[in-house]
Amino acid sequence: MTPIDNPQPPPAPTLAEATKFWLKLGLISFGGPAGQIAIMRHELVEKRRWISEQRFLHALNYCMLLPGPEAQQLATYIGWLMHKTRGGLIAGGLFVLPGAIIMMALAWAYLSFGNTTIAQSLLWGIKPAVIALVCFAVYRIASKTLNHWPWWVIAITAFVAVTVLKIGFPWVVLAAAIAGAIVGRWRPSWVSGHGEAKAKAHAPALIDDHTPTPLHAKFSAWKSLMLLIAFVLLGLGVYALLPSNALRDMAQFFSQAALVTFGGAYAVLPYVTQAAVEKYQWLTAAQMMDGLALGETTPGPLILVLTFVGYLGGVSKEIAATPHLSGLLAASLVTFFTFLPSFAMIFAGAPFIESTRKSLALQAPLTGITAAVVGVIASLAVFFAQHTFWPDGLSGRFDWLEALIAMVALIAFVRFKRGTIEVIAVCALSGLAVGFLR
Repeated sequence: MTPIDNPQPPPAPTLAEATKFWLKLGLISFGGPAGQIAIMRHELVEKRRWISEQRFLHALNYCMLLPGPEAQQLATYIGWLMHKTRGGLIAGGLFVLPGAIIMMALAWAYLSFGNTTIAQSLLWGIKPAVIALVCFAVYRIASKTLNHWPWWVIAITAFVAVTVLKIGFPWVVLAAAIAGAIVGRWRPSWVSGHGEAKAKAHAPALIDDHTPTPLHAKFSAWKSLMLLIAFVLLGLGVYALLPSNALRDMAQFFSQAALVTFGGAYAVLPYVTQAAVEKYQWLTAAQMMDGLALGETTPGPLILVLTFVGYLGGVSKEIAATPHLSGLLAASLVTFFTFLPSFAMIFAGAPFIESTRKSLALQAPLTGITAAVVGVIASLAVFFAQHTFWPDGLSGRFDWLEALIAMVALIAFVRFKRGTIEVIAVCALSGLAVGFLR
């Protein structure tokens, strides 16, 4: 679609309209960070045109540098950019809330019945749709951002580093930033937002490439410091009110875990598992694995598996009058302390990132990170495909039915331009049907 097709940017959504969208996103954000970012990009950049590709990627680059769930942080960033602090709280909160509620319900059902057949059938159908969506996102982002050969080199190198060499994500990001800075000094016009790179036409967005930074997003070091202090005081205030040592242990541990989750949930899960199972004995190793499987079936960040850990930990430590109340209280507390740092880092740091949009010295490293993100998302697509199409390992059987569903879903996205919700819904129903027939 070109600017001629849509000569005017879309009307600004009201806070109520944006809230409705963020709730919808929270309900359909399956597939881990790659799938969630792909869904957001499709909905916000292409379908609704609330933000341009360049501004979307600029925000994403910052979120990729932070510990914590980058997709939730990206939603918070864009919500804040559009509707100030309350918009960020709504966007980030609703990105997490549906999945957290579902995870608490699944934890209750897990302890009460231990039956997750329906959830597993839904996941079986949803996984191929997520793979198709991620592949589609890789293609679209690459076609718009890898406009010179150095960015292709960085993207391919990042893919090999993550997929083959198993290099940690923070090191890949650091190397990409350094490479981007070198390219910026060598060919400034090849940096996103400078020279030739900004010549690509696109339909105008509400927050477009050259839309001025709104007043509430202007950077102030004093304001950012005050925000950080406010969030720290909020966390300490909640901590001081906790009535038991078990809850205080959870608050302290999961706050620390939130600050070391570089590279996604899978990178921090071994650390959490060791502490939760061996040190604190909140749950067993088998229960931790079951929680991870349930986490894959819910919308929202995969790190919501910590909500499951909190629920079972609350029940095992009997922190309230009834098991269910114990689980709800502990799960809510764990969710709060897991995501509190993410809100703090966005509200305090995003204004500075907005102020760097026209700075070549800072934009060049971020452009390098954008290229690396393409490779990282592609590596996640390969990871999902391996574990979905070869459920017993690469030497085992090939699930041709899952591969067929993924191919049909990709055709639906690319050829027929079908919406994310309807494709995921059809695939989920297919999973239920196959599960019923098996």
